[in-house]
Amino acid sequence: MMGGMRIEVLLAAGYAVALVAIAAAIEFLARRSHQRSESFHVAGFKYHPQFDAWECPTGQRLTRSKVNHKRRIVRYRAPFHACNCCAFKKNCTDSDEGREIEHRLDSWLESEIRRFHRGMSLALVLLAALILGIEAARDSNGKELVVLGGLFVPVAATEIRLLSKFLGRHHEAV
Repeated sequence: MMGGMRIEVLLAAGYAVALVAIAAAIEFLARRSHQRSESFHVAGFKYHPQFDAWECPTGQRLTRSKVNHKRRIVRYRAPFHACNCCAFKKNCTDSDEGREIEHRLDSWLESEIRRFHRGMSLALVLLAALILGIEAARDSNGKELVVLGGLFVPVAATEIRLLSKFLGRHHEAV
């Protein structure tokens, strides 16, 4: 016993907090990784929304060439003759058809990888809630119930928020 509480209660509370922290880290790192990955393949290129075109570092425009509505991907391509005579071609593309950029119409929030990571976060937060609930259902005294219940409420609220976003009922800012 520590301060009138069983060590199991403190361990369960600490474990639940750690699980929620890991879930938050997964959300943060997955979003950051996705953003870095998306920006890597267009490094040095600039998008011009008024023209719906990308511009390469040498000033050549890549215009919309294909749209795959099923996969929600737009492809932009530079003219092959401009790329094939460019001094930077070997650092940019090995295609004789010209440099191509794929742009996904779905944002991070709508992507399947986001759903995968959100599902992992949901599972961790659900596990944290279960641990707190099971420990509270055991032979807990008043002080232990206050600690466990005080943690259970925000954990359950986090689970509900994540589940709502997972099911698509809530849109968050990018």
